[in-house]
Parts: sequence; structure tokens; C-alpha cells
Amino acid sequence: MELNGVGWIAAIIIGGLAGWFAEMFMKSNMGLFMNIILGIVGAALLNFILGSLLNVGYTGWIAYLIIGFIGACILIALGRMLRRGS
Repeated sequence: MELNGVGWIAAIIIGGLAGWFAEMFMKSNMGLFMNIILGIVGAALLNFILGSLLNVGYTGWIAYLIIGFIGACILIALGRMLRRGS
């Protein structure tokens, strides 16, 4: 089973890198496991938004890394907004 041209193991590794890059960029301190989760969930979320709502698709590990990074940054920003709001 493939995720936009990237296998599951590669998706975990690339998601971890994307989450780590987002953590460095957003200056958050989440830890390795949360980096992987944020990268994968961020990529899946942004892939859904781009694919379903905007009808844009991508394939390959570089695109997955970029989409994961952007998605993870969005999730970190949303998490900060929710924490400040409560």
C-alpha cells in the first residue's frame, strides 16, 4: 500500500523529518514521537485539503516532506491557539 508514491515505512521516516523541521521552524519542544505524529497527520490533513477541496495532487518523497512540514506547522499553530484560548 502506498501513500502518494511513498510507502508506509518511508511515510513514517519522512513524517518524522517533516515534524522535526516544523518543530525547529516553529520553535516548539514536542519530542520525537510527537514529531512523527505531527508530520504524518499534517501531511494527511493537508493532502486531504489540497486533493479534495482544491483538486491538487502530488507524489514523491520531496513533495510529501514539504506537505508534511507545512501541515505540521499548521497543527503546531492550531495547538498554540487552543492552549492560549483555554
